[in-house]
Amino acid sequence: MPEPWDTSCVDWEKRFLAGDSLVPKLPLFESEAARALRVFKRLKLPDVIGTPAMADACGPWFFPIVEALFGAYDPVNNVRMIQEVFQLIPKGNSKSSNGGALMLTALIVNKRPEAEFLLVAPTIEIAGIAFKQAKGTIRIDEELAKLFQIQDHIRKITHRRTGASLQIKAADTDVITGSKATGTMIDETHVFAKRSNANDVFVELRGALTKRTDGFIYQTTTQSKAPPAGVFKRELNLAREVRDGKMKLPLLPVLYEIPHRLAKDGGWKERKYWPLVNPNLGRSTNEDFLSNEVMKAEGTDEAQMALIASQHFNVEIGISMSMDRWPGADYWLACADKSITLDTLIDRSEVAVVGIDGGGLDDLFGLAVLGREKVTRNWLLWSRAWAHDDVLARRKDIVSTLRDFERAGDLVISSDPIQPIRDVANIVERIKVAGLLPEKAGVGLDPYGVGALVDELAEREIEGEVLAAIRQGAALSPATWGMEIKLKNKSLFHAGSSLMNWCVGNAKTEVRGGAVLITKQSSGRAKIDPLVASFNAAMLMSRNPVANQAPSYKMFFVG
Repeated sequence: MPEPWDTSCVDWEKRFLAGDSLVPKLPLFESEAARALRVFKRLKLPDVIGTPAMADACGPWFFPIVEALFGAYDPVNNVRMIQEVFQLIPKGNSKSSNGGALMLTALIVNKRPEAEFLLVAPTIEIAGIAFKQAKGTIRIDEELAKLFQIQDHIRKITHRRTGASLQIKAADTDVITGSKATGTMIDETHVFAKRSNANDVFVELRGALTKRTDGFIYQTTTQSKAPPAGVFKRELNLAREVRDGKMKLPLLPVLYEIPHRLAKDGGWKERKYWPLVNPNLGRSTNEDFLSNEVMKAEGTDEAQMALIASQHFNVEIGISMSMDRWPGADYWLACADKSITLDTLIDRSEVAVVGIDGGGLDDLFGLAVLGREKVTRNWLLWSRAWAHDDVLARRKDIVSTLRDFERAGDLVISSDPIQPIRDVANIVERIKVAGLLPEKAGVGLDPYGVGALVDELAEREIEGEVLAAIRQGAALSPATWGMEIKLKNKSLFHAGSSLMNWCVGNAKTEVRGGAVLITKQSSGRAKIDPLVASFNAAMLMSRNPVANQAPSYKMFFVG
C-alpha cells in the first residue's frame, strides 16, 4: 500500500481569513482529478432559472473538493488515498445541490461494474433532496437521459452500461447492514445524533471501505442546532483532529467555521466574516438575507440568535441558548476544573455533603458530592449518574448521547437494578470513612422512592439524622440562586463533565408565585437529575456544616 497522504491543514485559520481554499496541497493523480472536475462542471442545475452548468453556477471553492476526492484515486493500485471527506458548511451554500452533482459525477467516472452508491440521511426527506437534484440534472440533459435509468418508485438511478446505481437509504426506514457501497454521501450528520441506530449505521458504512479500497464516504452537514452530541460530536471532533495535524487518517476535513476566538461573544456578527464562512455568498445565498435574519433574531431571544448563529454561520452552540435557561448556565463552563475528581475533592475538602436525585426506569439516578475546600472555602462539585438499560428502549432520541457519557465515565448504564443503589452507597460510605460527612444532614435526597437506598445506607451504619429529606420545587430556590451567585463570583468549581454540561443546558426555569423553579416538569423530557442532585447538596452546604460534628441547627427536612 502507498504511504498515506497528509490531509492536515494546520494553517486553516490563516487560509480562512484570507478567503483561500481549505483543501491543502495534495499529490493528486492529475488525470483522475481533471476528468472528474470536467464531468462535474458540465452538469446542470435543474432548479435554477436558465439551468446553468456547474462550471458557472457552482462556487469555485467547491472545485478543489471535487479534485481531491476523485484525484485521490490511484488507477494502478485501485486504491483511493482519501476515503472520507467531512464538510461542515452553513445552510444556503448549495450543500445538497453540490452533493447531488458530486454523486452523479461518481456514477459517471466510476470504473467498478455494478458499483453501489448511496445517499444516506437520518430521514427520507433529507436524503431525497440530493437525489432530486441528481435526478433533475439527468432529465434536462439528453445524453445523460440516455445513459441513466431513473426508477422513482424505488428511488434509484442506474447507469445502463456499467450497472452502477445510486439509491437512497434513510436511517428511519432502511436497515444498512453488510453494506458494499463504493461511494456514500451522508447528508446532515448533525441530525443523526437523535437516532438510536446512528452508531450502527456509521459502523456498517465504514465497514464497506474495507471491502472497497476504491470507495469513499462524503459527509456534508451544517452545525448542530444544539450542543454537538452523539455521532455528530465524534465525527466533528475527528475532522478537527485531522485538520489540526493531531491525527493522520485518509480523511479530508473541510470545515467552514469562524475561529472560536473571533466568533465568541457575538464576534460572528461582524460582516467581514460572513463571506468567509459562507463561501457561496452571492450565489445561493446573499448578505441582505443574512442581515435580515440576524436583525429579526436580535429582536426575539437568545435561543433564536443561537439558532441563526449555528445554522448560517456554523457557530457551535454552548449550553446557554434558551431564554428560559437557568441563569447559572451563563457562567457554568467558565467554572470547570478538570482536576476535580472524587479523589481530589476528598483530599482538598474540609467537609463534604452528598446530594441524590432518582426517578423511574427512563430517568437518570443522579449523585453529586459537594466539598468545601480548605482555606479558600470554595465549593467543589463532582457528579455521576446511573441509568437502567430500559432507558435505551424508552428514550431512543438520546441513546447516542447517553452512550457518549458512558464512554466518558460520567454515566453507568446497567441491567442490574441494584447497581445504582450499591454504587451510590459505596461513594457515601467513602465520604464518611474519609471523615468529611457531617453527622447531621450530610446526605440530601428527595424523600420519595428512596426506600431501597435508605436500607442500603443503613447496612453501612449511615442512617438517622445524617439523612436529610430535601423539599423539591419552590423550596429548592435558595440552592439555585445560591449556585448562580457562586458560579458568577467563581467560588464554585465543578469537574466539567460533559454529562453535567448537558444537564445544565437542559435546565429550564419556571416562575411560580414569588419563586423561580427548576423542575423535571419544566424541563420536559430533557434530563436534569444530576443537576437536581447538585441543588440538593447545595441546600446542605449552605447551612455551613462541620465534618463529623453536629451542625448548630436541628432539622430533618431541609428547605
